Amino acid sequence: MTTEEQIRHLVRRVVDETMSKAVGKAETIAIGSDHGGYRMKQVVIDHLRGRGFGVHDCGCNGTEPVDYPDFAHAVARLVATGTCLRGIVIDGAGIGSCVVANKVPGVRAALCHDLSTARNSREHNHANVLSLGAGLIGDNLARQIVDAWLETEPGPGRHARRVDKITAIEQRYLRMKDET
Repeated sequence: MTTEEQIRHLVRRVVDETMSKAVGKAETIAIGSDHGGYRMKQVVIDHLRGRGFGVHDCGCNGTEPVDYPDFAHAVARLVATGTCLRGIVIDGAGIGSCVVANKVPGVRAALCHDLSTARNSREHNHANVLSLGAGLIGDNLARQIVDAWLETEPGPGRHARRVDKITAIEQRYLRMKDET
């Protein structure tokens, strides 16, 4: 492992340890939705607050049609800048918001539709943004997915090594962009 890889690994480990220690305390979670996810967003916000989390609501504020990229981007930016350690995005299928969030460097968004994908996204991929499809899952399952996602620790060893590789790929393409 090169020195640069060792540094990236150490930074990732410190960030992940900080994230896992913050769970259940005064951690603030960014959340946003489009009109298709608005009702579920309100359910998830109430659930998060009931568990003692702070919530940064990035919108939308009703069921009038809006564009999901605006809200998914707002959540992803708060996570990428460290303002919020984690984020949740919700739209009809969850796919579009997940794609948008993953365009922001430093974000690892995962579309989760059951408890296994929620746990796996955290343990294996150290996901820091959860994407939900309001048209595909119900409120009870959404709350359970959120809980499983928040309670699962990022995995060490091979999982951390793979996340380091994901970060290295992201950095490589950011450097290419800077060179053009």
